[in-house]
Amino acid sequence: MSEGHLNGYKSGSRLERILRAGHFAVTGELGPPQNADPDVIRKKAQLLKGACDAANITDNQTAIVRMSSIGAGTIAYQEGLEPIIQMTCRDRNRLAIQSDLLGAYALGMRNVLCLTGDHQSFGNHPGAKNVHDLDSMGLIGMVKGLRDQRCFQCGDEIKGIEPRFFVGAAENPFGDPFDWRPHRLAKKVAAGADFIQTQLIYNMERFADFMDKVRKLGVHEKVYILAGIGPLKSPGMAKYMANEVPGMDVPKMYIDRMEEAAAGIDKEDKKARAAAWRREGIQVAIELIQQARQIEGVAGAHVMAIEWEEAVKTIVEGAGLLPRPEPTPLPAADAAAPAS
Repeated sequence: MSEGHLNGYKSGSRLERILRAGHFAVTGELGPPQNADPDVIRKKAQLLKGACDAANITDNQTAIVRMSSIGAGTIAYQEGLEPIIQMTCRDRNRLAIQSDLLGAYALGMRNVLCLTGDHQSFGNHPGAKNVHDLDSMGLIGMVKGLRDQRCFQCGDEIKGIEPRFFVGAAENPFGDPFDWRPHRLAKKVAAGADFIQTQLIYNMERFADFMDKVRKLGVHEKVYILAGIGPLKSPGMAKYMANEVPGMDVPKMYIDRMEEAAAGIDKEDKKARAAAWRREGIQVAIELIQQARQIEGVAGAHVMAIEWEEAVKTIVEGAGLLPRPEPTPLPAADAAAPAS
């Protein structure tokens, strides 16, 4: 197989075709359960299907044991939702990662997001040994090599069908040092990232500064950048993210908006207060997407609702991004491979 076999596409995934056609892409996030129930994935897939072009399937998110991203991604794929399987360096060495990628491709996966992975001390097995045989930069390069050089990381040729993935990476525009972040992004692009999903963005003015530096490096012309957007659920969540989560920047005005959303509602009516907070959180997310669309170099939004998949369609619709565009069809010989 070769790139030419896919009409010039690297993987032929729906996400790649949407981005290359110049559409403003939307990706979501599907968190697998901490059990083996496939119906959880099926229900979440139906909530996201049609609202986003593809959905991240998290890989033991926050270092807590969950259904595997490839297993859950296969179920999502069967439900008609294109998966972006997340692959962390924390849990596997290069042998296991490459083996899993071969299997994932054979099962229909066409997008992979390369991550370092949250430290195991955050999760439910704090005594587990991490691996980190590769870092995220090395993982990006390895996945690109499997596709473009048709060889394993050791240099051995892949004799047969190579896994052709649309390669993604993550970036936090607000990590320290701020001025260095665009250069770190450039390194990931040089390693082979085709698309970037950012950490959650609430300070859009500061994100615009980040994107200005990215444009001056010319990086926005080499990669598709999707702005991370997430709905706040309560003032408490907004404060926690502002004060306790490293690398997060939540302006006080959004904390104030969340608090004011429930003003006048009896404090004993917890259900009504929660509903008011969630409506305001969705409205904030809609406004952030609309602001992100105005920034040159932003190619889409990555909506991370964090176990609130029901909110995604409302956010995407409110931002004027429904119905989702249809991607350019693949040649008939390839049409059955990726979800579309």
